[in-house]
Amino acid sequence: MSIRNGRAKKTAITMIGIVLLIATTVFSVCAFEPLKGDMATFDPNNQTFPTSGDTINVGIFDAFSGPAALSGEVYSIAVGWVVHDINAQGGILVDGKKKKIKIVRGDTQAKPAIAKKVAERLCLEDKVHMMCGTSGSHIGLIGQQVAAKYKTIYLNYAGFSKALHDASNFNRYTFRCCWQTDTEGAAMAYFFSKRPERKFYILNQDYGYGHIVAESFKKYLKKYKPEAEIVGEAYHPLFMKDFAPYLTKVQGTGAEIIFSTNWPPDGDNLMKQAKELGISAQLAGLYFDNYSPLETIGGPKGKGIINLFFHLACVDTPENNRFNEIWTKQWKSWAKPYDSPLYRWPTASVGGAVLACYWFFDVMQRAASTNPEKIITVWEGDEYESFTGKATMRACDHQQIKDVYVSVLDYPTKWYENSAGYTKAFIVPAEFCTPELPEGLERCNKK
Repeated sequence: MSIRNGRAKKTAITMIGIVLLIATTVFSVCAFEPLKGDMATFDPNNQTFPTSGDTINVGIFDAFSGPAALSGEVYSIAVGWVVHDINAQGGILVDGKKKKIKIVRGDTQAKPAIAKKVAERLCLEDKVHMMCGTSGSHIGLIGQQVAAKYKTIYLNYAGFSKALHDASNFNRYTFRCCWQTDTEGAAMAYFFSKRPERKFYILNQDYGYGHIVAESFKKYLKKYKPEAEIVGEAYHPLFMKDFAPYLTKVQGTGAEIIFSTNWPPDGDNLMKQAKELGISAQLAGLYFDNYSPLETIGGPKGKGIINLFFHLACVDTPENNRFNEIWTKQWKSWAKPYDSPLYRWPTASVGGAVLACYWFFDVMQRAASTNPEKIITVWEGDEYESFTGKATMRACDHQQIKDVYVSVLDYPTKWYENSAGYTKAFIVPAEFCTPELPEGLERCNKK
């Protein structure tokens, strides 16, 4: 090589380096960072964002009216928090432009026929770049099916049934950023493998979800704690008001733990009546950190209740602690319904949905595009550092793989004045609660 050619080559390499440096610098300046925006101006009752122009359109696919309206209320503040944070930083650089995010509500009323029409409206009329939702896996399935038909990304942060991503229902456009039923059963079983209790009674709602999680819990209890015994098992109709007959049977079995995946109001009523009747078995489940029933039974009676979830405010990391601090500071200024203790801390479903949305927008930011194919390419197999640790998007079935958390409630704690609250989170490592690959999903069998 001549000296001249060598100099030319070095100059070219230098220029490439300069270009890469400039590109990296520009991206870092343009990139949003979670919690960097001005959150002091966030009001969940009066969320502001562009309503016209060239925006990134996000549809919240949930119930905002009817008996399930609490779901829309919960996820509206979670998605709104993230959107406000990013918009306060100027938006996201996609498709060659810096764009802010617009939220569009799609009220499913938790009714299948209405949900389908709402999903189609979001995709065809509102032209959302992403739909997110929703409580009730039967409604979530409708959302993800419609989203796939119109090649729209669907972010699932609240549908737990493993059937949503099985061989029959999986589609490339849906990503689940929460756990699924096998994760729940495995994580709880692993937790009890580290504790002395041996006798368990399962008391769940009598529909698909209650039965599926029960089967998972029994399966993994055999794996992690083979000496354990299921001393009883019962399933009750939804929206029960009188649990006394069931609890009387539990008391006669000598059970040490009542494992229940009951969600409110069933979970609340079960908790209150178990404590009123003086049932000796302790409660363990997914929704027993609800402030209202804990306040009703009184702080001391909440001690020892065990709560499991894929996000808890008590996970002790600098990022999660900062998230809690910023959130609860703002909570003091919010009006009804967000001034209630339910929203004092960004825990459980609220916090989990916040982390899911940050992840999605981070993926979009790195894809530098609203094009779903480019988003899929980035997200499959992606690793993301959330407030509570690393999350991985399993490429073949789009299932989040992540640690989950258990807290044994105590009283008094820093979390609430009039009820039991969290203690330090017990971490169930992802390797002990990773769900098996969906049977029959061909893309998961390819090496």
